[in-house]
Amino acid sequence: MQLVRFLLKKTIRFLLLLVAVSMITFVLISLSPIDPIRAYIGADLLVISPEQKANIEAYWGLNEPMFLQYVHWLSSLLTGDFGVSLTYRTEVTDVIADRFFASIILMALAWVMQGMIGIVLGIIAALKKDSWIDKWIKGYCYVLLATPSFWLGLVLLMLFAVWLDILPVGLSAPIGLTREEVSIGDRIYHAILPALTLSIIGVSSICLHTREKLLEVMNQPYIRQARANGLSGWTLFRQQAFPNMIIPVMTLHFASFGELFGGVILAEQVFSYPGMGQAIVDAGLNGDIPLLLGIVLISACFVFIGNFLADFFSSLIDPRLRNEGWM
Repeated sequence: MQLVRFLLKKTIRFLLLLVAVSMITFVLISLSPIDPIRAYIGADLLVISPEQKANIEAYWGLNEPMFLQYVHWLSSLLTGDFGVSLTYRTEVTDVIADRFFASIILMALAWVMQGMIGIVLGIIAALKKDSWIDKWIKGYCYVLLATPSFWLGLVLLMLFAVWLDILPVGLSAPIGLTREEVSIGDRIYHAILPALTLSIIGVSSICLHTREKLLEVMNQPYIRQARANGLSGWTLFRQQAFPNMIIPVMTLHFASFGELFGGVILAEQVFSYPGMGQAIVDAGLNGDIPLLLGIVLISACFVFIGNFLADFFSSLIDPRLRNEGWM
């Protein structure tokens, strides 16, 4: 029953989040200078008559008040109709489905790499506190925090794709192959370089947070008591320090889904990677309101899922959090 209440509470929060995000995004786009008629028709807007433009506005419901437009859009959304993309001339759901898999591979690779590397480096820095290794790792992280992801992507692109010629320059699949001919290995191979860019940037926050939490745990009274009882080295770290350090670190790592989705936009632009990040840039530049709204909702789902998994696994590992969070 505690788990059911926990899931029910999270579901209600998720629905409220989607309503709030959709409402705010719809209002902001409606108040923006974007003209959906001009974005859809393009240069031909100059040759259509005012009556034709009025008929198009009436057909799309653009002549109605903003509240009624939102209600109509939300009712269509509840039936699974996200509208038609003005940029790609197809259903928004088809565009998102086509780009979703490419972005998921990219973000999954980056998320796993930044978590593994960041946690390992943070543990090493904490265990070697004030040594040259600790100073080197902290300096590395501080430099990464001040490094723009697009600049790092260009450097890696020049190094691995141009000079060493061991990784592809861009895209998500080899040129000249149909979708059926592209294998999972091809997609992973093309996602390595942009995923590496995202993971290198994300390593810094995970590493510094891991170091700080491990040092905090190592100064706790129960650690001193464990040392007095004869525990030391790897045994002390594995039995006492690691279980208490990993919970806040994993919480931060799962919550980084939102930052990862933001970083993937720049990475996909640098590497011409046809994912959701590039699609939302195209939607914003071309005034593609249906696609822009659809991707914003998907990104809100990413952020919520990351926070939900962080809360769920933290409560699953720590009984104290489970009793507090699931009641």
